[in-house]
Amino acid sequence: MNLTPETLNLLLDNLVEHGWYALADAIPMQMCAELLSDIERYDEAGALKPAGIGRGDEHQIAKEIRRDQIKWLDGSSEVQRQYLQYMAQLQYELNKALFLGLFEYECHYALYQQGDFYKKHLDSFKGQANRMVSSVLYLNPDWQPDWGGELVIYNEEDNAEIARVLPEMGKLVVFMSEQMPHEVLPTLQPRASVTGWFRCNNSTAMLADPAR
Repeated sequence: MNLTPETLNLLLDNLVEHGWYALADAIPMQMCAELLSDIERYDEAGALKPAGIGRGDEHQIAKEIRRDQIKWLDGSSEVQRQYLQYMAQLQYELNKALFLGLFEYECHYALYQQGDFYKKHLDSFKGQANRMVSSVLYLNPDWQPDWGGELVIYNEEDNAEIARVLPEMGKLVVFMSEQMPHEVLPTLQPRASVTGWFRCNNSTAMLADPAR
């Protein structure tokens, strides 16, 4: 991961003070290109599936809310393993600096076709602290501002818009899962990313907390 001590401190400071941070060129371009090729292979093979909302018994497909297609990363390719190692490094740094107790990381490819979107939502609800920190790595070379598909981040208190992030290749966005409402605006071009969550361990002797 392209994290110097200076950029790591910027990420940590902004995560604490503002709840989010966007870091350009966070991941080497060659790795981003290989991740993009990976998701394109899955797409051609029909392995991407419509994303839903909710988890477990509450999981459902709701195309009026989100229309992307996904495939969970399982380390089955070399580039997936490399990316998961990078995020393990980031998990270590977050735990070391912020004492978040992050236990594991889960992520999936997300592909938005023309016209796809994901309406405003939170990645985790207060009192259900499993997903603690969200991450999005964009895989889109030469993305143009008039293509749409921005990530819009809102203020938790008054839902005022605080940022629009272009989904440019190599850019990594990190934000607090419980605090930052966000949405993906309709895209005019295919839009690829790796979306993930650092999770705490909610397992007990009586109840397992699976990653997905």
